[in-house]
Amino acid sequence: MTISTFRVAAMDCPSEEQLIKMKLADLDGVDRVAVDLDTRQVTVEHDLDPSLVTAALQTLELGTTHLDDLGEITGVGDPRRERHALWIALAINSGFFIGEMAAGIISGSMGLVADALDMGADASVYALSLVAVAATAARKRQLARFSAYMQFGLAAAGLLEVTRRAVAATGLPETRSMIVMSLLALGGNFVTLLVLRGVLSGEPHIQASWIFTSNDIKVNLLVIAAAIGVLITDSAAPDLIVGGLIFLVVANGARRILKISR
Repeated sequence: MTISTFRVAAMDCPSEEQLIKMKLADLDGVDRVAVDLDTRQVTVEHDLDPSLVTAALQTLELGTTHLDDLGEITGVGDPRRERHALWIALAINSGFFIGEMAAGIISGSMGLVADALDMGADASVYALSLVAVAATAARKRQLARFSAYMQFGLAAAGLLEVTRRAVAATGLPETRSMIVMSLLALGGNFVTLLVLRGVLSGEPHIQASWIFTSNDIKVNLLVIAAAIGVLITDSAAPDLIVGGLIFLVVANGARRILKISR
């Protein structure tokens, strides 16, 4: 049995941790996987050629580097606690997907709509992680493809709407709703990060650097910045720009899931 350590430079949120675990679950010979978001390292216990594990991780395009084969695997949590944490994360992300989508439509904010889709994309990753244990490999890939295509479709529709609003003379989004809903989502993402980093990684300590290492939190802050930009410029442009950027991020995440499903 070999224990290999990898640095995954672009891994900075729990949903990417789940993508990595799902990818490695497809390899026969992988026994255990431990992920440390703080150091962005993945430790894998396996009986394969390390180059095969490296190649699998590199397909995710997260900047994987094989460090060594000498480390000790730590932080492997109780599977029941992990599933409990995933259910909490799924509930939080699904709830905010619905809430932010409704608030975005009512307030006319493409930033909020895009943020809602980003939360929905994360919820799909957590849902896939929950069904991966019981599902066959073929079923798991089928579900992953369905999730990715749905995200692609919604992101494309969002980008088309951003383009339409940029061309047409539409009204300004309601900035108070943008800020309030984004702050609530920020709190929800904070709770998710606490739960997942404390349980899934097997490390109960939570460091203050969470706000700088979560893509979801960055997205929430982007929407708040867009609302402030709308107030300052008296223009919908900041909201449209942020919305377009987030839709592109969601589309890229869907592309990664499609790679896993293949």
